[in-house]
Amino acid sequence: HKTPAPSTLKAIDTAIERRSGRGGGAMIINHATKARDSSSKATGMKEIHKDILPNGKTSGFEYLDHTADVQLHAWDKDMKGALELLVISMFGYMTSLETVGIDTELSQHVGQNIKVEGHDLQSLIFNFLDEWLFTFHSNYFIVKEIHVSILDLDNFTITSTAKGEKIDLSKHSQGTEIKAITYSNMQIKKTSHRCDLWVIVDI
Repeated sequence: HKTPAPSTLKAIDTAIERRSGRGGGAMIINHATKARDSSSKATGMKEIHKDILPNGKTSGFEYLDHTADVQLHAWDKDMKGALELLVISMFGYMTSLETVGIDTELSQHVGQNIKVEGHDLQSLIFNFLDEWLFTFHSNYFIVKEIHVSILDLDNFTITSTAKGEKIDLSKHSQGTEIKAITYSNMQIKKTSHRCDLWVIVDI
């Protein structure tokens, strides 16, 4: 499958800063593109987007090869941040977010206070990503920025708001379309200072 457009890198860095409002941290970007020969499949790594925060902790995401699919791996200091970056990584795989603007009217119409529920944490994460992917498929809405306002792990609900615009192939580069979210090998790792999420998506 196709490698996400290199210009996505800059857009994701901007999205991380806008989302977190942190700024001030040194930015380190490690961009590794898979070689054409089959021997390179051993690394399985496409791109790493990493934001070094002032306290030395990191947030970011990476794309990992997984047979005919791709695995999204996002991490941040807490689950809210990791969920936000998971959505950003999903849309960043489909187009260069650097070229995506913000249509305020459309964002308010399709991206305002979207609530999802689950019966456990895995189904909650699945439904969260699936809802934003459905928004793309039904409204052609590309998310550029997202904020998780409510994360209720007792009742397994997430409320989030996103900004972006309708995809326009004359303006936006065409990456690899994500067809569906899967439960396959979904992983959640949470410590007192970091949360990592892994989700495999069908392309």
